[in-house]
Amino acid sequence: MDSKVERNWFNDVMVPCYNPMEMIPVKGIGSRVWDQQGNEYIDFAGGIAVSCLGHCHPVMVKAITEQANKIWHLSNVMTNEPALRLAKKLTEISFADKVFFANSGAEANEAALKLARRVAAEKYGDDKSEIIAFKQGFHGRTFFTVTVGGQEAYSDGFGPKPGNVTHLDYNDIEAFKAKISDKTCAVMMEPLQGEGGIVSSSKEFAQTVRELCDKHNALLIYDEVQTGNGRTGTFYAYEGLGVTPDILSTAKSLGGGIPIGAMLTTDEYAPFLKVGTHGSTYGGNPLACAVAEAVVNVVSLPETLAGVKEREALFRDGLEKINEKYNIFSEIRGQGLLIGAALNDEWQGRARDVLVAAGKEGLMLLVAGASVVRFTPSLVIDKKDIEEGLAKLDKAIASIV
Repeated sequence: MDSKVERNWFNDVMVPCYNPMEMIPVKGIGSRVWDQQGNEYIDFAGGIAVSCLGHCHPVMVKAITEQANKIWHLSNVMTNEPALRLAKKLTEISFADKVFFANSGAEANEAALKLARRVAAEKYGDDKSEIIAFKQGFHGRTFFTVTVGGQEAYSDGFGPKPGNVTHLDYNDIEAFKAKISDKTCAVMMEPLQGEGGIVSSSKEFAQTVRELCDKHNALLIYDEVQTGNGRTGTFYAYEGLGVTPDILSTAKSLGGGIPIGAMLTTDEYAPFLKVGTHGSTYGGNPLACAVAEAVVNVVSLPETLAGVKEREALFRDGLEKINEKYNIFSEIRGQGLLIGAALNDEWQGRARDVLVAAGKEGLMLLVAGASVVRFTPSLVIDKKDIEEGLAKLDKAIASIV
């Protein structure tokens, strides 16, 4: 076989559920990436809000190298030091008392939903099984999580779905009041919808959901897969809403690029997942946990979190200046370094056009639906990289207006 990997191999050997760009990245340092031909890119995508410390950050390289020379994997018949240290750290910086480790956000959400159903069944009986979630939400790609997610484009076409899942409009307080009942076992929501268009929950909505969950003995699950680990400028986004969930899922930035997810909960509910009720072969493996511990140690620093807000201001200012020139965005929304530039009426459906044009200028972007350009860069991206990247975005938009 030819030693040079070619992009056209994708069509021959990969399941066609992705539509990757033509270039293949081969190296990354900080917020810079290089492809096979040596072309340089500035990374405003961060691997979809994953590479929170950029590429090959020294603390991550050190952690993975040191752990790779110790032990990589153990079965869940035993525990390990990195998993215990990471779990302890996560409980210290959150509401939670207990942690379950998985490999992804979808798996963390699957565990959260199973726990909620288990609590309801054992405490109140099988009739208390309704899960309320929200339209345009996204919670993963397993059959259960994609059904709870509120986007039919992702869940339709696979046959009968898991039942008793209700979807309501996000931020619609009256609709929520009308639907929740004593048969509701859990409410699952993102404190800021990511894939659904970078839409923030209002404080009033979040607090009303919490109050009514308490009234009806329903568990409140926060999906912080994308918003957690410093992405919004607080370690978890729930802190900014003044609301504490019963269960929280986290992944993406937790490992900074190493696959890991976690479900966090309290001493009140953790015992319902007793021995044998749930598990994960790779969940909590020492290699992933060692890297995640290093990531959390950096991200949780006050100066890192403050830096997220500083960088948010630079992005917002730069995007507003671009919009003054081209009148392409209707609003800039989001929090911290989870930013969405919503396209105006004239540009509806053209977010991918912006992404492709940016790629030609050496800038990596994301979309959140067909009409929102999404920015999820490293939380410690160099401010000069922000300036240069926004200049590339300016050129990209100029090429398509």
